[in-house]
Amino acid sequence: MKIFENIFRNGSVKSIGMMTLPVIGALMNPSSAEAQQGQKRKPNIIFILADDLGIGDVGCYGADNYKTPNIDRLASQGIRFTNAYTAPLSGPSRATILTGRHLFRTGATNQDACGLLKPSVETMMPTYLKQAGYVTTAIGKWGQLSLEPSDWGFDDYLKFQGSGVYWNTQEKGKTYTVNGVMTELKDKEYLPDVMHKRLVEFMTQNKNKPFYAYYSLSHVHGEILPTPDSKADSKNLYNDNISYMDKLVGQLVSELERLKLSDNTILVFFGDNGTAAGKADAATIGGRRLIGQKGSMLEGGSLEPLIVYWPGVTPKGKVSNDLISATDFVPTFAEIAGAQLTKDKILDGQSFNAQLHDEKGNPRSSIFVQLANNWYVRSSEYKLNQSGELFDMSKAPFEEISVPAETKNPNAIAARKSLQTELDRLNPAGGFKDTGDGSGRHANKIKKK
Repeated sequence: MKIFENIFRNGSVKSIGMMTLPVIGALMNPSSAEAQQGQKRKPNIIFILADDLGIGDVGCYGADNYKTPNIDRLASQGIRFTNAYTAPLSGPSRATILTGRHLFRTGATNQDACGLLKPSVETMMPTYLKQAGYVTTAIGKWGQLSLEPSDWGFDDYLKFQGSGVYWNTQEKGKTYTVNGVMTELKDKEYLPDVMHKRLVEFMTQNKNKPFYAYYSLSHVHGEILPTPDSKADSKNLYNDNISYMDKLVGQLVSELERLKLSDNTILVFFGDNGTAAGKADAATIGGRRLIGQKGSMLEGGSLEPLIVYWPGVTPKGKVSNDLISATDFVPTFAEIAGAQLTKDKILDGQSFNAQLHDEKGNPRSSIFVQLANNWYVRSSEYKLNQSGELFDMSKAPFEEISVPAETKNPNAIAARKSLQTELDRLNPAGGFKDTGDGSGRHANKIKKK
């Protein structure tokens, strides 16, 4: 209270002027708006979504052939999850992430079908967070998702069409769109750098507000091309691309520090599906190849790197084996933001905010994964698919061991019963049926060339 002693010692209240009185009142009344301005505001949320990046491409997951020091540093300062799953193809995965709903509920069962989603029927992440006072941006790949990001509630966006866009030498890289305005990608301009610059501008403009950024990278989806850092005689452009992606993550952390936002920003790093088939053989861990890859219903298709760094909240260097579903981001971010979720439709996600605070929370007993008319429900030990096939997952992600229907193993019998109960509860067969070619890629029976 020394401020008041000095005021009254040096002159009357009148002498300090009427404009000062509200300030004095605010200081004397901690519940006033002025005092509340000093309270810590809601955390910013930056969701970094890598394209076609499996756990075998990330250093801290034990990758043999790739180094990701900046991403690894996030893991050493936050939480690294070892059992995070999503749909094994880009469009269905992103629809799941942004709506918090399984594919049989939304109809986004294949790549093409994702383009049929409608804001009048489904709600995406920015709509929830905006109601809690967040300003939002979508930067990067919008891909198979429908309409413009602004139609789904984003206040700001930069998007490119398709996947794997880097330079204007690519036909699909001639232009990108910023808030409805088509913009030419200039000669020698590297689109990932353009995206990074846009995100920094957004953060700078909104540094005094809570913000949510859906930052959807080009890396490391093919076409794999030289990066600005690639040497002319580089023999491993894929490695170059992973390194450049990691560099961008490091640059983002540096910008947050420069803007004095790092202490109140949650960084989430996730992959949209597993490593692409042509690169999966090299994405080994401990000399072993993961079973499956992008587009498959095996572990390598859906098991993703998930790292969350929240300064002052996440325990440093923790490794969590809790099951995480891509549907879980909506309720988790909503809980963090204090946002209200819809009550007029089923949300399948389950918040893991407690785990970020180093609490036990309410871990999942199983996760559900779907692509086209194929699906499975998986516990930490077993997996049951739509055909009733049970797999022992004790050697995952390198093997999935088929369990005979006539097994006498009591653990397997109990697992089958509990997983079937969960499938019966979800009833995916009662939702939207995929009418595509069965691959999850196309909406009709004629495969695109």
